Amino acid sequence: MREDIGIVYEDKDILVCRKPAGLPTQTAKVAVSDLVSELKKYLAEKNESYLAVIHRLDQPVEGLLVFAKNKVAAKKLNEQLRRGEFNKVYYAVAFNQPLVQEGMLEDYMIKEGSLAKIVTADTPGAKKAVLHYKLMAMEKGRALYEVRLETGRFHQIRAQMAHAGMPLLGDKKYADAAIRIYSEMHGIQNVALCACKLKLIHPGSGEEMLFVIKPVGDVFRVFEKGKDI
Repeated sequence: MREDIGIVYEDKDILVCRKPAGLPTQTAKVAVSDLVSELKKYLAEKNESYLAVIHRLDQPVEGLLVFAKNKVAAKKLNEQLRRGEFNKVYYAVAFNQPLVQEGMLEDYMIKEGSLAKIVTADTPGAKKAVLHYKLMAMEKGRALYEVRLETGRFHQIRAQMAHAGMPLLGDKKYADAAIRIYSEMHGIQNVALCACKLKLIHPGSGEEMLFVIKPVGDVFRVFEKGKDI
């Protein structure tokens, strides 16, 4: 298994790991490595074979993911996800600081190909997207946000933050040309977004579990001094 994949927690029911930025969660492309394939190799070395994908992260995003190691656990975790009971918190780095430093973004979104689009509520197929953000720190014109998802839409954080005037650094799909150029000039290759906290109910014990990691991307390091990240 790749050295940059970190196993955060594992037992007979679940496996929680850190997905590195740049690695797909799962892909159908031939000869392209992905997180699921790497984890299956790891489990095969222990004569284990079952691994169920519960949720995903975009390829250029780092952070926590939970997988099920048996069918019963998969069913229970998927039920939690459908009911919105996973508590997911992200750190994001944008270039602009909003006038309001803490708030909620509420939009309607549709998926068009490989992009998410902000639309009006009456657009056919539109789904409500809600997130909460809080400005944590400002350094050298960059803003560190804590983002909590209330819904889980495709590319939700990236699309909503950009639409609200807070485009994420390193985002080649949703940031404008100026931010893309700035990111390239500063060597920011991946989206400045990390799924850093994940709370769930263990499918076997029923215990509430909280997993926390620190971002490892270079774009986050400027905020580390004196900050709880």
